[in-house]
Amino acid sequence: MTAAEAHQGAASDGIYIYAIDNDRIGKYRIATGEKVTQWQGDPRLFPHMNSCTVAETELVCAASNYPAVPQTSAVEIFDTRTLKHIRSVSLGFGPGSLTVMDRHDGKWWAVFANYEGKGGQPGRDYRQTMLVRMDDQFRAEASWAFPEEVLGRMAPKSCSGLSWGKDGLIYATGHDRPEVYALKLPEAGSRLELEETLGISTPGQAIDWDPKVSRRLWSIGRGANEVIASDMPAVVGRHR
Repeated sequence: MTAAEAHQGAASDGIYIYAIDNDRIGKYRIATGEKVTQWQGDPRLFPHMNSCTVAETELVCAASNYPAVPQTSAVEIFDTRTLKHIRSVSLGFGPGSLTVMDRHDGKWWAVFANYEGKGGQPGRDYRQTMLVRMDDQFRAEASWAFPEEVLGRMAPKSCSGLSWGKDGLIYATGHDRPEVYALKLPEAGSRLELEETLGISTPGQAIDWDPKVSRRLWSIGRGANEVIASDMPAVVGRHR
């Protein structure tokens, strides 16, 4: 599906696709590819939206001031029907740039990315990227580091996309490689565990599982302005 806004990621409610760019979002009907509506923001206020997820009637998006430093982040929330911007939740200075917001098991799940080079904050690099579980007020409750082998594949960039699967695994993508990393929370300790690395036809960026079609993962072909549906295999996993 062609989508002019498909530069950062895609989100789906099973009927519509939301193509995300730094300061704009396009809403498309999956069945026909028809563009329903678009939102355009002020680039000064929305310098870098990265990924979004649908939570009931809201599109909840991760945003930051990337590549500026010090790193600041915010959660930007839109009405899924009209794409009207409803509210903004400022997170201020944080442990990285907010690249992911996802909803799972009654909690918010965020990724704070760190980079080596552009957009990186002195004293931190991609190894400080973390997954954070948050309450309904976006307050941190717990956090986990990514597996070293996954960070090495993402380097020198970081995690650009993440979406919980119905199988209880966490699926994450980097910035450039055509790979999806199936992860799980550890039974103990503070580092996520890698279950399997899956190939995908698109090079990184933000992803979202389709809530209506089993094992269908939405991603973007950034250079081609495309939103792509991939039917992903089940994960056997090394720890299952």
